[in-house]
Amino acid sequence: MSTMEMVIAAVGLVAISAFSRSFFFLSEKPWRLPGWLERGLRYAPLAALSAVVLPEVLLVQGHWPHDWRDARFFATAAAVAWAWWQKGMLGTILTGMAVLLALKLGLGW
Repeated sequence: MSTMEMVIAAVGLVAISAFSRSFFFLSEKPWRLPGWLERGLRYAPLAALSAVVLPEVLLVQGHWPHDWRDARFFATAAAVAWAWWQKGMLGTILTGMAVLLALKLGLGW
């Protein structure tokens, strides 16, 4: 591709993206989502987080771990227990990382 073709393609992609994202704002009357969709969207962040975190915790290079002494399992359990008990994000992260580092550095897991 020439430089001019790349510039035209980039400008076209920006225009299409800007138009499609602002489509809801261009309407004169407000948009309402159906109730079932609003209820379903409440679970979207949890589903996305689970899709990213669970494979990282459960798999080692795409395979199930062969040993139960994986520090990630215990760090995850400790973080989940803390989140259930205290309901705080920072404490959950700190607890999980503290257990992970203690097992990795202290016990060599």
